[in-house]
Parts: sequence; structure tokens; C-alpha cells
Amino acid sequence: MTPPHIDPDDALDPDDALLDRIRVAYDTVAQPYAEQFADELAHKLLDRALIDGFADQVRASGVDGPIADLGCGPGQVTRHLADRGLPVVGVDLSPEMVRLARERHPGIDFREGSILGLSDPDRSVAGVLSLYSVIHLPRPVLPRALAEFHRVLRPGGILLLAFHIGAGQLHVDTWFDRPVSFDGHLFDPDDVADCLARTGFEVRARMRRQPYPGIEAPTERAYLFAHRPAG
Repeated sequence: MTPPHIDPDDALDPDDALLDRIRVAYDTVAQPYAEQFADELAHKLLDRALIDGFADQVRASGVDGPIADLGCGPGQVTRHLADRGLPVVGVDLSPEMVRLARERHPGIDFREGSILGLSDPDRSVAGVLSLYSVIHLPRPVLPRALAEFHRVLRPGGILLLAFHIGAGQLHVDTWFDRPVSFDGHLFDPDDVADCLARTGFEVRARMRRQPYPGIEAPTERAYLFAHRPAG
């Protein structure tokens, strides 16, 4: 049998298909997700300290501009940064997450957007916070997101990047007792640090931690602090 002809212009772009799966999954679980993670920083003291340290670094850098909280979800971390007196914008792929963030945290700028194609102009933000927003990207796609982070950061700007440590991927088909379909990708911290360096970042510090028992997936986590050199 001769396979049907598919016009390349009519075929779904792989990135569009990837982003659609992620968007649908997070729209599906937005309400229970927001309820579970509303006060997560009250229980994750190390994470809160790292986020506060990131905020202090952005302030100390003297770089003008807001912090972009990429993959902000329902906005609990964005709110924490705003409460520290920092200008901040939350960006998320999921329209439902953005709706809940606006509802729960009025007065903060929340927008829909993709880390593979941010709407921010070049050199427009002082800090980029990416807490697990890259974990749904296959390794070959990761450099594109890091390049976007570099593009929107002003020289001297600070990046805090968090992800799960490991190799390969884990497929999720049920989350919060709701049907979803997406992959979570695990990364090697040395590989990600090398990728950051190739993108033009200078990695200043890195840290690993074990998961919080009972409230997180059982994977080790990595946090990388980097900055875009001035000039």
C-alpha cells in the first residue's frame, strides 16, 4: 500500500507537539497542583534559602530589570520574590496555571509563554529563575532554552537553574489522579554546566540535594547558579 502523502507544511512541528502535551498536562492538573504547592516554601527551607540567595545576587549585581520566573505555575515562588521587593514577572506555558496565578496573586504580572521562544526583548531582564521548567525538554532541545535565557538576560544578569539528576526520561500518564501524557527528562549536572558555558554563561556555583521525603518525586536535584558576563 502506498502511504498517504503528507505535505511538510501541514505536518505538526515537533516542538509544537511537545509543547502541546506539556500545556494540556498542566492545564489538566492546575487546580490540585496549585493547592498542593501553595505553601511549598514553608516546608522546603533549603529551596527557600537558595531562592533568597538568588534574589540577593540579582539585587547585588546592580543590573536593572525584572526577574523572569520561567515555568512559574500558579505563582507561589513569583509571589515570594515580589514580597522581597523585587520586580518580577511570571511566565508559564499553561493558560490555566496563568489564570490561577493571576487570581491568587493580584498585582503581579503573569503571562503565557514558552521557554523555547520568550516574548521578552534581548537583554531585558536582570534575573532568570528556572525551577524545573526544563525537565520536559529532550536533551537535544535543552540548548535552545538555555540560549533563550541568555538572550533575555542583561550582561551581569543572574540565572538559577534547577532540574532532576539522572539519565533518560520518565513517562507520566497519571498525575493528581488525572490522566496526562508527558515525559520528564533527567540531566547530568556536568553536562548542563558545559551546555551553559557553551551558551555564554559562567557557572558560579552548583549544588545537589536529595528529595524531600513524602512530598517530592524520589530523584536527586541539582541547582546551578550562573551569570551572563558583562560586556
